[in-house]
Amino acid sequence: MTIIVKIGGSLTRGAAPRRLLARLAAEQGLVVVPGGGALADQVRAVQPQWGLSDGAAHRMALLAMEQMAHAMLDLEPGLLPARTPAELAAAAAKGAALWFPAAMTLGRAGIPESWDVTSDSLALWLAAELGAERLVLVKAPDAPLLPSSGDRAADIAAWSATGLVDAAFATMAVRFTGDILPLPADDGDRLDAALRTRARAAAINEETKEGSRPS
Repeated sequence: MTIIVKIGGSLTRGAAPRRLLARLAAEQGLVVVPGGGALADQVRAVQPQWGLSDGAAHRMALLAMEQMAHAMLDLEPGLLPARTPAELAAAAAKGAALWFPAAMTLGRAGIPESWDVTSDSLALWLAAELGAERLVLVKAPDAPLLPSSGDRAADIAAWSATGLVDAAFATMAVRFTGDILPLPADDGDRLDAALRTRARAAAINEETKEGSRPS
């Protein structure tokens, strides 16, 4: 099964995330979702200057994610570009897919055209569309991460209240039954654990058991 990994836009406002992209490209069964980051920031800046509608700004921000996907592919050619569900499934079966979101999301019914929907909610939407096992939200090291309470709805509400995710995230989460794991980009151990599918974790456990048996 697939794991969706969304790279927070905050990670694109400084040095290029080369190491993170290389780490993800080495995995199989992943779909990497780019945040709009610094490019989406420019949309936010120009919208009031030009008096643009939220719908236009939403579409422009989607294209900022598309541009960021081009940038990430240039930084890490080991990622496999994909634009449709069939392409994503084929790419994830071979390695780590990189989602170019415009083809699936521009003008798509069910995706509100407002700033309530950012790349976090779009990653969640994609996770539901693909029936993914898990959504991993890779955030900046200083992001306001809170310990899990064990109550999914309460956790998501807290994430929204602190600005960790956007306003539409809770609504989008209704369609997704998999795990949602926010984590800081500088915690390699948590990222390694999050990238293990249940099947992969079971295989690792079985290998460990086999290795511990006397010959």
